[in-house]
Amino acid sequence: MSYRNGREMKLWGRAMFVVTVDFEVEGKEVEVFLERVRRQARDSLQKEAGCHRFDVCESAARPGRVFLYELYDDADAFAVHLASDHFRDFDRAVSSIVRSKTVDTWMLT
Repeated sequence: MSYRNGREMKLWGRAMFVVTVDFEVEGKEVEVFLERVRRQARDSLQKEAGCHRFDVCESAARPGRVFLYELYDDADAFAVHLASDHFRDFDRAVSSIVRSKTVDTWMLT
């Protein structure tokens, strides 16, 4: 459940599909990665009806660590995201500068 100002919020009255991604990026390439991932966030929100949130977070303690929080209608909407041209372009562009990538999925109920 999502909370705002101490109150429980259920988005759109139903469960939502959450994706978190934790990246470790090559130190000298962090700015390149951030530019690409921010573009990816904008593209996902503008081009995918099933994508409702795409947050890009940088670690204050560990340079090169980037965390994404993405919110989709359901697993099918995330599958559309993974098949999109803009995601495939992003993935190809950053694969050589990413040291590690951990993807987890959740339900916001």
